[in-house]
Amino acid sequence: MGSQVSVKTNDKEQQLKKASKMSLIRSLLPIVGLVVIFLLFNVLTDFRMMGNLSLVFSQIYVTMIAAMGVFFIMTMGGLDFSQGSILGISSIVVCMLSQKSIPLAIIGGIVSGAAIGALNGYFYVFRKIKSFIVTICTMFLFRGLIKYLTTNAPVAGSAKLINYDSTELKIACTVVILLIGFVAFRYTKFGTYLKAIGAGEKAAMFSGIRTDKMKFLIYVLAGAITGFAAFINVIKVGSVTSSGGNQLETQILIALVLGGMPISGGAKVRFENIIVGSLLYVVLNSGLTMMGFSTQMMQLIQGIVFLIFVAVFADRESIQVIK
Repeated sequence: MGSQVSVKTNDKEQQLKKASKMSLIRSLLPIVGLVVIFLLFNVLTDFRMMGNLSLVFSQIYVTMIAAMGVFFIMTMGGLDFSQGSILGISSIVVCMLSQKSIPLAIIGGIVSGAAIGALNGYFYVFRKIKSFIVTICTMFLFRGLIKYLTTNAPVAGSAKLINYDSTELKIACTVVILLIGFVAFRYTKFGTYLKAIGAGEKAAMFSGIRTDKMKFLIYVLAGAITGFAAFINVIKVGSVTSSGGNQLETQILIALVLGGMPISGGAKVRFENIIVGSLLYVVLNSGLTMMGFSTQMMQLIQGIVFLIFVAVFADRESIQVIK
């Protein structure tokens, strides 16, 4: 009898060690992938990527900032496909208000993004419609509005906007926002509540978490963050065209999954998924562009890589229909 108990204990210890080892491998895989892909593309492009790092990373700021809001949403098991449209609408608002005042334009971008986020949150939380359905609908709705507002000509902002187009400002804004998000997610109840909702909403509710309020506020917060990213987006060219924010939601989703983000959210998410994933996506995209691949071939390669990472990081034990 004692020997059977001992065997079972040893089996459990071995399973725990194996699970711990697999968890470590999964957490290190995106970082290893980033290093390998960066070195590979440098070799294949005769180190042109290394020589054009400022150009490569000029594409990352908007994606990384907006990805933080979607990261919070995915942590609690939801999705948001409206981020590109939020960026486009907020960019238009920033351009219009920049004619009056730059600080007013930034506030206007944040408020407009938060308003669209509140619309998403209302239908998702209070009307009980699945998050991916709601956000796909708002994506098309506001994409149509963007095209309508830019039909005759791009929406131009103040000439002063170009003065803010500095690498130092973009890095500072990105670092500050990520730092605030990191502290809130890692060291406050905010992150714990999000993980709890993602792991099991009913259990979270019974433990005293006001899940509906939390979910609504997260969509508002994600919209506001992307609204701020609109300012970083606009200062590059000082105007918005009909393609403003186009495909941003796809870029964010790919970046987060490449960073090791479990598609179902929950307890296994890590804040580093945002940073590593965004860097990995930009390096992959820039490397393929430098090698002269067509858009169709780039999409094919990105799709294959995306599928591989989804297969690796999907949490099969807790996988469920997206909320």
